[in-house]
Amino acid sequence: MYTIDDDAVLWSAAGEDREDRSLLLVLHGYGSNEADLFSLAPFLPLEPVIASLRAPLVAPFPIDGWSWYPVDQPGQPERAGLVASTAAVLDWLDALRYTPESIGLLGFSQGGAMAIELLRAAPQRFAFAVNLSGYAAGGSEPGDAALAERRPPVFWGRGTLDDVIPAETVAHTTEWLPAHTSLVGRIYEGLPHAISQQELADVRGFIERQL
Repeated sequence: MYTIDDDAVLWSAAGEDREDRSLLLVLHGYGSNEADLFSLAPFLPLEPVIASLRAPLVAPFPIDGWSWYPVDQPGQPERAGLVASTAAVLDWLDALRYTPESIGLLGFSQGGAMAIELLRAAPQRFAFAVNLSGYAAGGSEPGDAALAERRPPVFWGRGTLDDVIPAETVAHTTEWLPAHTSLVGRIYEGLPHAISQQELADVRGFIERQL
């Protein structure tokens, strides 16, 4: 059973300042940690409270790295691990001591795949998702039909020089996201498996529109 370490969560607001506000869940990529994407907070809208989670699995490399699910082939996650981490995040949300006005998702790479998987697992629970250099995992989930009916807004950004996510996974995501979500897609010329300043500006605008 996977669990989210509540003591490791980084918050942009404390205690009572979290109440009556939207929540933005931030999900880091493979081999990283909760501090990585939390550093983007100054470039994001001020309205939502940001909670940056640490993935439940220790990554084989690098040191102090974590992962949401085991990686054998990039872009082809083991579904059991993906489902277990998704359940862990939902359990963590269930245990919150307050009820956010709305919940958005932002993930990079493996965390981006997690953001999409959370939409699939609980289509009514999340207002939007931001998927940076990530993908939609293959297979089917019970919530896929409800997700396709609801079609929440999803921002998917990727670079033309991203050589981490396989072409067939990008092709699958290119077909899957428009069929299940209201997709806002952006492709950044010359960007590798990373996040650019222009992408951050686009993400900020996207999130502001959802709020």
